[in-house]
Amino acid sequence: MKERFKITEKMTIGEVIQKYPKTSSVFLNYGFHCFGCSSAPIETIKEAAEVHQIKLKKFLRDLNKSVK
Repeated sequence: MKERFKITEKMTIGEVIQKYPKTSSVFLNYGFHCFGCSSAPIETIKEAAEVHQIKLKKFLRDLNKSVK
């Protein structure tokens, strides 16, 4: 069965941080230290995972766990 997430790979970093502030600790744990960067409002979670070379599914799981 496919997992259902509140936070999806198509959401932007800025959108996630604004909607779910608790996720900031997850972003920090994954090395995202610049929430105010010019790319945060437009970079999707999927794009961020690719750029930072992290596993997208695990990243999404951790983000979603933080908002439960």
